[in-house]
Amino acid sequence: MTLTCPRLTLLLTSLAAHTALADGVHIEEINVIGRHVETATTASHGQISGEQLGQRPILRTGEILEVVPGLVATQHSGSGKANQYFLRGFNLDHGTDFSTTVDAMPVNMPSHGHGQGYADLNFIIPELVASIAYKKGAYYADLADFSGTGGAQVRSVNYLNDSQLELGVGNYNHRRLLATGSLLSAGGAEFIYGLEAQKYDGPWDDISEDVDKKNLWLKQVWGDEENLLSITAMAYQNSWNSADQIPRRAVQQGIISDLGSIDTTLGGESNRYSLSGHWLKTGSDSVLDVNLYAIGYDMNLWSNFTYFTQPQGDQFEQVDDRTIAGWDARYALNSEFNSLSMTNTFGSQLRHDDIDQVGLFASNQRVRTGVFRQDEVQQTSLGWYWQNRLQWSEKLSTTLGVRYDRYWFDVNALAAADPSTLAVNSGDSSDDIVTGSFNVAYQFNSHLNGFFSVGQGFHSNDARGTSIQRDPVTGETVDPVDPLVPTLGYELGLRNVVSNNIELSAALWYLEVDSELLFVGDAGTTEDTGVGSERTGLELTLYARLGEKHLVDVEYSYTDAQFVQPLDGSRDIPGALQDVFSLGLNTQWTEQFYTHLRVRHFGDYALDGGAQAEPSTLVNLRAGMQFNERWQAKLDILNLLDADDADITYYYASQLQTEAQSVDDIHYHVFEPRAFRLSVGYHF
Repeated sequence: MTLTCPRLTLLLTSLAAHTALADGVHIEEINVIGRHVETATTASHGQISGEQLGQRPILRTGEILEVVPGLVATQHSGSGKANQYFLRGFNLDHGTDFSTTVDAMPVNMPSHGHGQGYADLNFIIPELVASIAYKKGAYYADLADFSGTGGAQVRSVNYLNDSQLELGVGNYNHRRLLATGSLLSAGGAEFIYGLEAQKYDGPWDDISEDVDKKNLWLKQVWGDEENLLSITAMAYQNSWNSADQIPRRAVQQGIISDLGSIDTTLGGESNRYSLSGHWLKTGSDSVLDVNLYAIGYDMNLWSNFTYFTQPQGDQFEQVDDRTIAGWDARYALNSEFNSLSMTNTFGSQLRHDDIDQVGLFASNQRVRTGVFRQDEVQQTSLGWYWQNRLQWSEKLSTTLGVRYDRYWFDVNALAAADPSTLAVNSGDSSDDIVTGSFNVAYQFNSHLNGFFSVGQGFHSNDARGTSIQRDPVTGETVDPVDPLVPTLGYELGLRNVVSNNIELSAALWYLEVDSELLFVGDAGTTEDTGVGSERTGLELTLYARLGEKHLVDVEYSYTDAQFVQPLDGSRDIPGALQDVFSLGLNTQWTEQFYTHLRVRHFGDYALDGGAQAEPSTLVNLRAGMQFNERWQAKLDILNLLDADDADITYYYASQLQTEAQSVDDIHYHVFEPRAFRLSVGYHF
């Protein structure tokens, strides 16, 4: 079935929503203005097509999540490490409290060697992304773990119009090879392939990143958009060296430059392999959507944030080696209740992580010199949800959701700096949580829609924190963490389709989190936040066509993030971005030539110890030329203005080799200097 909205004519590009939405039962092709989804239950629900994504200049793959209004993806380390994410007043670290899936496979890693919820997107080939749907807030029953601020669902393509071979080169020895294509069989089945290989040295003074990234995607698709079966295999390998954040005093003293490093032996290796299947069956009044997956993953990461507080240096290695299996299934049934249109959706999500090794080790120049802790973990989660969407009238609809999750943890401590802690830090436990959500959507007129939402999300804590009794290094008694921690949020939103050329939206939201204990992967023990927190924010978006050539998107997000009570003399939450602004200007100068300009700005924000991080503004530009139906070229100018702002800033104590004790200082990772990247593609 096709749903066409004549008033909502295409503004940015046509967007096909080829997935069965939880609150609908048919496969829809929805024309949109901006990123509006016609069946959205909140003002913070949107979707972007792969075509739109392909016009954006990006430095790192993880930046594709910046299509989510208000989300910032930065980096404090090497190109192979997961990005650092910020959204709605949260420093999400590498993914905590924002869930991400690719073809229904979870990306966030619980009980991860580097940090809870670690979400590495480097295995994605952007050219094979069909769409990214996002839902901000805690009002969606289908979002599971790490959903405190929302989530994003990435879907890969089910068909390609042609094949292409693309070669790219750029500053700092950037090289990229891309090959994508499809083969049709006599029975109508389509085989899709994608290959990406990338090398990159980076602009740093004293290291070569020596990035060696390889991606392979293979996908077989049978059927059409309403009834299909697909099997997808993905393989990802990467190794890199890292230029981590540096202390400001080292630059001021002339020891290093902004592009220098204190420890030049940092970096990592990571591999990911997956096999997944997707079965979609559409009936006259129902949709069955089943996804199965198996993932193999491993990572070794070497870091050093404090440098020389120990005689042999403070470098450490983090290890993660696991196998993941699970499903994500839902059944949506359309019916009537007292002559009212109603959709009931029933869903189930299972995930099992068999973690052979998750460890934290002391190291020097990537050679292990000791162990802090090493564990084996079995972790299983099973979630069930029900969602009811009721159309009370042509103008009013409600969506009610209830979710139940059960978690099982089994930790076997294998090694520790203090071996006497092994037995007491091993053990099994379980926990469950019930969350709910309620959304109201009201159409005031053909232009204006209003939304009200209330709901709960949650995140899990590291399994090692659920069984810990004593610090594995000092032997001191510590408190275990709460396995599952809920969040509570409210949102009031408006979306106004002013005309065929302009869409405006606004959302006022509130989110609270109780005080909790956290397991800190970099330390191997727990840390108490001590007080609860609350965040209030306002988000504004504008999507508009200016004449026949120009498309503009403007997004602004303001957040007031506060501890409920002062912590270390301040209620400000360190790392919470207050002001985030982004601007996109896409111009189709001729039928063959286009440009896409993107501006991202965030204001100053609080750090630990009362310090402040300075504002940051980044401008990127892509220019594309279609010479004919076969040949095309793209030129990306990254950091167009050659800004030397900090990509990310911290405040903590570190010790240089010439210092007798630790010194509190600003630590930052600067933008990479302006870089040109040219790619030429051949389509066949």
